[in-house]
Amino acid sequence: MFYIIVLAMVAAFLALRLYSVLGKRTGHEQPLPKPAEERVAPQPLPRAVEKAAEPREPIAKPFEGNAEPGIRAIVGAEQGFDVARFLDGAQAAYRMILEAFWRGDRATLDDLVSPDVARAFGDAIAAREAAGHTLDNRLVSIEKAVITGASLNGKEARITVRFDADIAAVTRNADGEVVAGSTSDAVETHDVWTFARTLRSVDPNWKLSDTDEA
Repeated sequence: MFYIIVLAMVAAFLALRLYSVLGKRTGHEQPLPKPAEERVAPQPLPRAVEKAAEPREPIAKPFEGNAEPGIRAIVGAEQGFDVARFLDGAQAAYRMILEAFWRGDRATLDDLVSPDVARAFGDAIAAREAAGHTLDNRLVSIEKAVITGASLNGKEARITVRFDADIAAVTRNADGEVVAGSTSDAVETHDVWTFARTLRSVDPNWKLSDTDEA
């Protein structure tokens, strides 16, 4: 009886060893575990990780060198400020402001731009309406948006963004005839817009405070 029990224990031990070698075959089997004193040495990275660690093309910064000090100051003054999220919002604002201006939507512009910019846009819209003109413009694409300047004065933050975009611009008269622009060609535009906001204020929105061309 004792002999049978010993044989059973030996068989069980061999079965466990075989399972450790043959158990779950995935096509990427690893060698048998090493003794504990050998396992403390660091193991080489798997090839998939080694490949991922190879040098890659550098990712373009979302801001130019002279804007970095201002960006750092803004980040330090307001916890949670995210440059990438700001640029996404700036591009959305660029589209919304242009489209509101093109259709003469003063109410939307008042929500998105500073009073000075709103007055300038309002004057341009009034002149267009007096001439009987309408704009049939379309923002085809924003090719690039990069922060070119940033500053913090007290709690007042200002960030300047250059937008490189393609715009199809058409001006029509009261009869709907094209008097300027083209319905088939997009024009490259390079706008420099500055957005401003009081940090840590209740209003989280940045408003357009200045416009220029690159």
